[in-house]
Amino acid sequence: MNHISDIIEEARKIGRRKFSVACAQEATVLEAVTEAYREGIGEPILVGNPRAIEEAAKEANEGKGADISPFSIIEENDMEKAAARAVALVRSGEAEFLMKGIIDSSLYLRAALNKETGLNAGKIACHVAVMEVPTYHKLFAITDVALNIAPDLPTFIDMINSAVKVMKILGVNNPKVALLAAVEKVNPDKMPCTATAAILTQMNRRDQIKNCIIDGPLALDNAIDPESVRIKKIKSEVAGDADILVTPEIESGNVLYKCLLHLAGAKGAAVIMGASVPLVLTSRADDAETKLASIALASLLGGRGSQA
Repeated sequence: MNHISDIIEEARKIGRRKFSVACAQEATVLEAVTEAYREGIGEPILVGNPRAIEEAAKEANEGKGADISPFSIIEENDMEKAAARAVALVRSGEAEFLMKGIIDSSLYLRAALNKETGLNAGKIACHVAVMEVPTYHKLFAITDVALNIAPDLPTFIDMINSAVKVMKILGVNNPKVALLAAVEKVNPDKMPCTATAAILTQMNRRDQIKNCIIDGPLALDNAIDPESVRIKKIKSEVAGDADILVTPEIESGNVLYKCLLHLAGAKGAAVIMGASVPLVLTSRADDAETKLASIALASLLGGRGSQA
């Protein structure tokens, strides 16, 4: 797959999958879920304040409205309880995956990853965003831009493995993973992330991290730009052609993700991996197109039998 639209098309082939939406009373969320239904990708169960959901539906599509009449609405006016109810629908099998509505991410994830009542699978959860950028020749993934603040070595391993699963679903069986830093040389005293990158690279070479090719540390230009690789004389299977960008911490990841979406004309889709099912987690500021693509990605991940 080379475009975000390809993800939507592949999800359409699987057919509608039911998903629950925690705190669904937001216009772009309702635009995305109604479009997912129209495209034959998903059927939402809307959890939240019914009156607010109806008002948001009227505001959707620049006031033209969104038809939510085919959907079940479950009343729960308290946001925390609405998130818990949406999670319970997945646990009971009434829904196949979960989507965040107009609720703070921390509340959403607290309910989704609760060890007793949530969808926790005993793994480290991480955020994986798939990006289509006009200036790059293929889809690529970024992790982690929204969840893990300062990953340690085990967390990086799980982040890489989750991103590899996502790329495999998109048809990339041995993705090239670039571990990002500000420089290409290891400097453990002043830039500890470069040492972590070197360790992860060596672990991959010794087959401790499988199904991918890892190299790092690599600066962003070295990861994606063949001309930079040529000028700097970098010898690497990954450099200039990365499929996955692993950021050293959440600040750089979040800035990179939002710069691509809001300044570079990128399209994106994002999920949380590591739970028992994919979790759709987009920013409240993301547009309906990004939310639709994220629904499609979650549907595709679950529909192809890939545990998140």
